[in-house]
Amino acid sequence: MLYDVGLTISYEYDGPASSGRHVLRLRPLELGAEQRVIASRLMVEPEPTESVEATDFFGTATRTVAFDRPHEHALFQLKARVRREPRGALLDMSPDAAGLAREIALHRSLSPDAPHHFAGASPRVVVDTVMTDWARRTAREARTVYEAVQAVGRALMAEMKFDPDATQVDTPAREAFDARHGVCQDFTHIMIACLRGIGIPAGYVSGFIRTIPPPGKERLEGADAMHAWVRAWCGIEMGWVEYDPTNAMLAGADHIVVAYGRDYADVAPVRGVTRSAGGQSTTHAVDVIPLD
Repeated sequence: MLYDVGLTISYEYDGPASSGRHVLRLRPLELGAEQRVIASRLMVEPEPTESVEATDFFGTATRTVAFDRPHEHALFQLKARVRREPRGALLDMSPDAAGLAREIALHRSLSPDAPHHFAGASPRVVVDTVMTDWARRTAREARTVYEAVQAVGRALMAEMKFDPDATQVDTPAREAFDARHGVCQDFTHIMIACLRGIGIPAGYVSGFIRTIPPPGKERLEGADAMHAWVRAWCGIEMGWVEYDPTNAMLAGADHIVVAYGRDYADVAPVRGVTRSAGGQSTTHAVDVIPLD
């Protein structure tokens, strides 16, 4: 599927900000045949006094920008054309839980994709006994790791309610789990905590998803969304599998990958500091437009 992707993130300050520095993770990733970036452009206003492009440890494209002159707003705008191909049908070649533990122990690499980075606690995910016990009960009938991943994802979608007003960006996973309310970030953090608790390495994927309007309704400009989902390591033979717990489905052709990490702290689209007095407001608008 070929997409045009547009993203606008704007900040308005009550009073002029004297300076600022931000790390941006907004460009879609190159993922071989699975995802190809045909063109992309990231525009920043005002013109930054410093701009450095790099790649972080997990392979995400970053751009660090700095402002050292007073400014009343900041604007980050992405335009990209991306071809996203669905993965073929997955053959379950994952081991059982005991087999996975042996394969993790035998995995000697500490490369960015190594399961060791995604097995324990991380800045935004705590391995919690309540979520672990729930996951263990939920996956008790699973014969393989892949079956356990799907069981946990389906159960979360069934028990959780998507509620954009229930949580904030810094809401702990356990709090959202207890309330059974949240957004895609909460679903993803909870599922990561659950999987890690039962011995399955799991990480965070940030990206875009195409939303389909209800029958008879027109698509609203800017109404698509940045999205989050899970990647789980299902053993040496199967590798990483991406699962969207908000929609209880494997990530596919409608999921455009921007960043990989352990949790949201590793993949935040805009992260940094601004020196100013007073408050600020922010707006986001996303368009994911299929072209074929």
